Amino acid sequence: MKLALLSFLLAASLHAQTPAPAAKPAPEPKHAPTIANVAYGTHERQVLDFYKAESAKPTPLLFFIHGGGWVNGDKANPSPAQACLAAGISVVSINYRYSYQAQLAGVMPPVQWPLEDAARALQFVRSKAAEWNIDKQRIGASGGSAGACSSLYLAFHDDMADPNSSDPVARESTRLWCAAVEGAQTSLDPKQLKEWTPNSRYGGHAFGFMDPNDKKTRDTRFAEFLEKRESVLKWIKRYSPYELVSKDDPPVYLRYGDTPAIGQPQKDPTHTSNYGVKLQEHCQAIGTECELVYPNASNVKHKTISEFLIATLKR
Repeated sequence: MKLALLSFLLAASLHAQTPAPAAKPAPEPKHAPTIANVAYGTHERQVLDFYKAESAKPTPLLFFIHGGGWVNGDKANPSPAQACLAAGISVVSINYRYSYQAQLAGVMPPVQWPLEDAARALQFVRSKAAEWNIDKQRIGASGGSAGACSSLYLAFHDDMADPNSSDPVARESTRLWCAAVEGAQTSLDPKQLKEWTPNSRYGGHAFGFMDPNDKKTRDTRFAEFLEKRESVLKWIKRYSPYELVSKDDPPVYLRYGDTPAIGQPQKDPTHTSNYGVKLQEHCQAIGTECELVYPNASNVKHKTISEFLIATLKR
């Protein structure tokens, strides 16, 4: 009995001396927008959030476009925002009208709505430069997947400003200082995509090859898209980032999660680094700066999107 009591008291003493495990630090809170749901158009999806970096002088700006294949997604919690805000770079994250909504409204090609909304939102933000303490020149776009494609569209497109417009927003520039993107679709041409990645399936919905009442049909009509390519070629030339590259375009940064293998089927053909390899080749031939990052890539100057944006927007 005494032995049992001594054993109990010894165990209790050791337990009391054992420090409790350290509590895990709480996750860093996400920044709330300085101003939320600012309308840049009349549609319910034409809204944006603004995150202000405190500064005595105008700040550079990250212009973030969410992904989701132009049929899903939302502007909340833009991924590079925390790093950019900490570096003194303000942030705007936009919503835009989905492509299937354009299709239901009879707009062709449906990709017109998300891409033209991105341009209009950028012009709207520039019109707010004085009020929001933004440097109009140093604006870099970012996003993933479809948001990445939209960012590259802006980066490579000629300026869409209309200096003679009665609308002051339309008179603003759509040109960027840079773009840094994740998993970008760099082309919307099914012929190119089939050559680069034989099991490609994405892109037809941008030109109406989808049932707008069923988002699950988005990637099911690639064969028809390829077969009828000539009927939409004028739109491919107008909206595919690959087609728009010119020597005067800003530097772009492309990041992917797989290793390229041109001409071979890919596990994720919609976000394969094959897209990046072919765009980088095209940019290098034209004389446009294009950094490509994927696992074990060589000549990597910036390991992350945030690192590239901060280095480029602040230099």
